[in-house]
Amino acid sequence: MTEQQRLATKSITIDQLADLTAGFAADPAAVLAKNAVTRTALNDLAVNHSVVASTSRTMSTRLDDWKVTNQKKSGRCWLFAALNLLRAEARQALNLKNFEFSQNYPMYFDKLERANYYLQSIIDTADRPLDDRLVVFLNESLMGDGGQWNMSSSIFKKYGAVPQEAMPETQSSSDTAQLNARLRTLLHKAALSLRGLAADGASETDLDAAVQRSITEVHRVLTIHLGTPPSSVDWQWIDDDKKFSRDGVLTPQEFLAKYTKLNLDDYVCLVEDPRREHPKGSTLSVEYLGNVIGGDATVYLNVDIQLMKDLSREALQGGSPVWFGCDVGPQMLRQDGLWDARLFDYEGVYGVDLSLDKEERVNLGESAMTHAMLFTGVDVLDGDTRRWRVENSWGDENADQGFYTMNDSWFDEYMFEVAVDKNKLSPELQAALAEPPIILPAWDPMGALAR
Repeated sequence: MTEQQRLATKSITIDQLADLTAGFAADPAAVLAKNAVTRTALNDLAVNHSVVASTSRTMSTRLDDWKVTNQKKSGRCWLFAALNLLRAEARQALNLKNFEFSQNYPMYFDKLERANYYLQSIIDTADRPLDDRLVVFLNESLMGDGGQWNMSSSIFKKYGAVPQEAMPETQSSSDTAQLNARLRTLLHKAALSLRGLAADGASETDLDAAVQRSITEVHRVLTIHLGTPPSSVDWQWIDDDKKFSRDGVLTPQEFLAKYTKLNLDDYVCLVEDPRREHPKGSTLSVEYLGNVIGGDATVYLNVDIQLMKDLSREALQGGSPVWFGCDVGPQMLRQDGLWDARLFDYEGVYGVDLSLDKEERVNLGESAMTHAMLFTGVDVLDGDTRRWRVENSWGDENADQGFYTMNDSWFDEYMFEVAVDKNKLSPELQAALAEPPIILPAWDPMGALAR
């Protein structure tokens, strides 16, 4: 039997299809589900009303009394969440409840730095063919908006931050598709040129000069779309008590240092990588994951999910919001602003087993960190955490004016990382931070970017 003949025996036959159709028609539950799903959105049918009705939005600890932000048609959630963490201190220092840092400002420098990071990566991999898996990954993932905690801290440390009025949103900062597409084309063209120079034996000086020419072009495009970043801010404001204050001219680095006391060097990203080959207590890093050359390396400390909960709860009860990353989409009721691990009963609708555990979902590419937000509250009863309050960056039209509620069951299944003060870790885990990390390939699920 030839291979083609063997495969033909594996084909779905007309008789088999007829049996499947007859079996479906004889199943009243299947027919009822078909009649319902063909006329109604799946999630409207599958939602577990008992979960929705039993979930209170009140919290035993709640920090927020401000308005949420809106990333609009951009993937800047990681920057929004990081800036929302920083502004918690700035609000207090300025006595200005609804103060916002410019989100456009760090985005500008992230894209400028990321262009340089990409071009240097292209030089590093110039001896590989274009269809090499790493080269393909670098070219396909180029110039998205997503990022990680360490990438945001690298931008803040180098460039500081400014109030939103100093570099307001533009059409392209709020809707990045056209900007990103043009930058990708520009940088792909530059990559081909660099690979050609490298193949011809160009010197490091010649390659550096070619990179600089491309960075000049990227700078031009960015400035056309996003405006010119300020090198200083002439800062004055009227606070919530109607008091006028003036602080004079500050650089962005001075502004950030003056109005936030949070030490970015003290923060570490804890993750729960559920895969058994990556032991708890080890550090992890992902090849070619970063934005600022010479900035913070993206390093995670892999820990139990319970420790992530404990340290997040303690930070909130101590008055500090917590940056976190999660797989935002599964088991989410967006209009109500609710997450719960059993929010939708898809198995009840279909009558089939859809169960996968967290490790299986990660291994199969079904789950990864996709979105970053800020914890601003927690509900604790008799020492047990029941739910979490979340500041999202999707505007105020859904949930509690943009603040969402996460039941603790969802934390276990879809949370992946939190940024916390490393001084709160045990001595053993602090020592583990100094150990060389396990280096994961660029396409590993732990390299997923929040967007």
